[in-house]
Amino acid sequence: MFFAWLALLLFWAHSLHAASKEELTIEIRETIKRFDKEVKGGAEFLRKANGYLVFPNVYKAGFGIGGEYGEGGLMVRGRIVGYYNTVAASYGFQIGAQRKSLLIVFLTQKALDDFRNSDGWKIGVDASVALAKWGVGEDVNTIDFKDPVIGFVFGNEGLMYNLTLEGSKITKIKK
Repeated sequence: MFFAWLALLLFWAHSLHAASKEELTIEIRETIKRFDKEVKGGAEFLRKANGYLVFPNVYKAGFGIGGEYGEGGLMVRGRIVGYYNTVAASYGFQIGAQRKSLLIVFLTQKALDDFRNSDGWKIGVDASVALAKWGVGEDVNTIDFKDPVIGFVFGNEGLMYNLTLEGSKITKIKK
């Protein structure tokens, strides 16, 4: 029952927003602009990064059992070099639905290379992603991040009691 419900939920989320390559490219660029508006110093921070994954729309829903799905792209030197999806399943105390945007920033070349050379990348197994925390009005460039991979979750729409990236699997897709 669990897997049937989860499969149905993920299929619904995927079909809800299975963007074409052109649509996804536009959404990725708009998400980067929105990131710069919402995070002080965001554009400069991304220019200094070795690469970053942009998931414009990650849909999450759950009631005890949950799942999430989103599609995005890997940016290196201002260009999209590949398209990816993120999928996660969870169980436990959770209720609600939401849409969020997600950026995963690779601060070192080794972290980016490890990601690009993997065949599917599972957060918490293949790498740890630290969720960025900063104060209102604080420039993200003034923060000394210790981890090589930093995650930003922003633009939440909807209400979901549960925020984590652990267990998310990111896989390259063809667009």
